Amino acid sequence: MPQKFTRQKPLGSYIADFYCSQRRLVIEIDGDSHFTDEAERYDERRSTMLRNLGLRVIRFNNLEVMKQFEGVCQRIGDALAEKI
Repeated sequence: MPQKFTRQKPLGSYIADFYCSQRRLVIEIDGDSHFTDEAERYDERRSTMLRNLGLRVIRFNNLEVMKQFEGVCQRIGDALAEKI
């Protein structure tokens, strides 16, 4: 059965790029602004908070999405298939 994703979903004090409530899966797509030391620390705190809510988080960068789209889709499919 296809899984439904919500875009820009508020979760705690953050907004997830994509969220599948049925599988408790958050997908984050990181642009260039995420690759400073400060942004990476923020993203790690954010991922930790989301995991503390019982959510799974997978991250991709823009380049992965643009250049390796099929691989990104496969990783998402694998995450959706995992037992929770």
